[in-house]
Amino acid sequence: MVSSLTPSAADPVSDGPAFSPLYQQIKTLITRSLQAGEWRPGEMIPSEIELAARYKVSQGTVRKAIDAMADENLVVRRQGKGTFVATHSEQKIQFRFLRLMADDGEPGNVTRRVIDCRRMRAPADVSRALELKAGDTVVEVRRVMLFRGVPVVLDDIWLPGSLFKGLTAERLGEYRGPMYGLFETEFGVRMIRAEEQLRAIAADQTAAELLQVEAGTPLLSVERLSRTYGDKPVELRRGLYNTEAHYYRNELS
Repeated sequence: MVSSLTPSAADPVSDGPAFSPLYQQIKTLITRSLQAGEWRPGEMIPSEIELAARYKVSQGTVRKAIDAMADENLVVRRQGKGTFVATHSEQKIQFRFLRLMADDGEPGNVTRRVIDCRRMRAPADVSRALELKAGDTVVEVRRVMLFRGVPVVLDDIWLPGSLFKGLTAERLGEYRGPMYGLFETEFGVRMIRAEEQLRAIAADQTAAELLQVEAGTPLLSVERLSRTYGDKPVELRRGLYNTEAHYYRNELS
């Protein structure tokens, strides 16, 4: 749980808990400014010297805070240019949450085919995962991801209806960048982190037809809950991956 920090003019972190390291308190304050839209995705944030003066702490403390933010992909350092708010439109970050790799190591061309996009009352399990109230609306998106023209991933995605007003199959089909880039630029929702659950299942008839495999083919089921600032859940995604020529890759540290 992120502690609430309300800086005063004389002491920018006086309301922070005693056990929270100073750089963590500064990280929280900078992150809060990102959440408030003070610096938009892709924009450069003030220099370490400027931030140190703003929060009345040492430059080293600010540097440590920004290092921690860079580790979480909240900001991106660019040598000789400065520090920028991370954006899903950047090539480095576009597929940060997509861990599927081709067996030959070549990424290939990834394209999407939107099958459906509709607004509906949230099913009970989706409502619980997204922390919605009973009767709240969600946007459900079904799509297939193709690698080198071959369907490999079938995604069912649920999004809070209140945050994604105006999202349609036509808009998804027109957008050429990553889906998270669209969420970020047009709906102001940035995915900060995600948690996943994986299991093996057999393809049912519908999944088999969409992924062009035989019914009963082993698939990797990946359920992902993505969160934005404040650890708020904003996307539930259930994907079925055909791993015949791909593998799921994760780095542990």
